[in-house]
Amino acid sequence: MSVPARQIRAHYSADTITVYQAYPPQIALPAVAAGRFVAPFKRDRMTWIKPSFLWMMYRCGWATKPGQERVLSIDITREGLEWALARACLSHYDRDLHGDRATWTRQLKTSPVRVQWDPERSLQLTALPYRSLQVGLSGEAVDRYVDEWMVAITDITPTVHRVRDLLRGGDEQAAAAHLPVEQVYPLPAQIVAGLDASPDVTAGSRRLQASSDGKANAGTGQQEILRSR
Repeated sequence: MSVPARQIRAHYSADTITVYQAYPPQIALPAVAAGRFVAPFKRDRMTWIKPSFLWMMYRCGWATKPGQERVLSIDITREGLEWALARACLSHYDRDLHGDRATWTRQLKTSPVRVQWDPERSLQLTALPYRSLQVGLSGEAVDRYVDEWMVAITDITPTVHRVRDLLRGGDEQAAAAHLPVEQVYPLPAQIVAGLDASPDVTAGSRRLQASSDGKANAGTGQQEILRSR
């Protein structure tokens, strides 16, 4: 079964969704200790959250790139994420979506949230023929992210290193077993058009079966990622 071009795949429950960020230790470790971002984290900068684990691995190089040595798994409320997506502006101009460039420019300047669709990644971090969403938060959205939406922060760097080492050793099956279970996230219908998302990812478009821990079971998107190793 083919995967729609633009959809959010994530590890989520009825109330929360997991996103990923990578930081240097001086930001990541205090955040884990406090359960929220604290200094030297800077709220006046745009901060990007990624629902896709493998796209985060591509971005941080399995936690090897300078300034991205610690990978954080952050559970936030679904209500918070959807607040952000409802106020988001695409980072690129789309004539069909925005009408004219001036309208898009005004929206880009005033929106506290920026989104972009980048190629999803396989276990080998090669580009796949469908997209994954990245969400940039600024201004009010950053304050809400830190003060209201965060439920838990976990340093998953040891797991990241374990997966990387298994891949280097040629054991792809064992590496894949450490991946988080990700499923298509059911977007409310009113958000789909603004994100230029594929139309079949609206809430209610498919019933999701939950596993015993309350998280959604793996679906087609995750299977495609594993098959593309």
